[in-house]
Amino acid sequence: MNTKFTRAAFAVAARAISPEESAMPTRAWFPTYLYHEPLQRAGLDRFNAELADECRRIRDYDAAGRKWSEKNYPGGYTSYASLNRLHEFSSTFAGLERKITAHVRKFARELDMDLRGREIAMSDFWVNIMPEHAAHSLHLHPNSFLSGTYYVVTPPGCPGLKFEDPRLSKFMAAPPKIAGARRENQTHITYPAKAGWVLLFESWLRHEVAANRTTAERISVSFNYTWS
Repeated sequence: MNTKFTRAAFAVAARAISPEESAMPTRAWFPTYLYHEPLQRAGLDRFNAELADECRRIRDYDAAGRKWSEKNYPGGYTSYASLNRLHEFSSTFAGLERKITAHVRKFARELDMDLRGREIAMSDFWVNIMPEHAAHSLHLHPNSFLSGTYYVVTPPGCPGLKFEDPRLSKFMAAPPKIAGARRENQTHITYPAKAGWVLLFESWLRHEVAANRTTAERISVSFNYTWS
């Protein structure tokens, strides 16, 4: 047993509410965080144009991925089941991995995750291309702790990433939300797809992409991270 880790876990679990906190009638606990930032501050247009070309070349090359997508990703293409570690053989994706990892470390710090003396690694990295009518149904990412998407091509009007309140299955007899409920009290939230932006979330958070209603392709790359 890792005694150091166990003691830290007990310390967190045993933390008492302070008098200041208990004096407030309503407080938010157990929040769900999402991280949304540009990959870098400049040079994204050229970088994304080159990345989009490579994503399309991967689709043209990946016969196994196209076949898998016919059944599991109707109308679209994903390399998730065929070429899902792109950072290991593409210099473009390896460079992108390094940039994304910096954002992942920042997000993990904001989540108060204790990664001191531990390693994090991108375990999966794959392409998603969504032409008109393609959609991605509700899912989560098991066997990882942080996941995310980097947007490469986002035509105007293309769908964003819709997240579901993780407590939704436990609401029991809760009444519906009022019209105009505060965003933090809504049961779903959609983040727009913005080329050049990184969107990170904890891997247990369910999400989906609605059907692409535009005639242009929406291109993104997705990834998972593990720790040891």
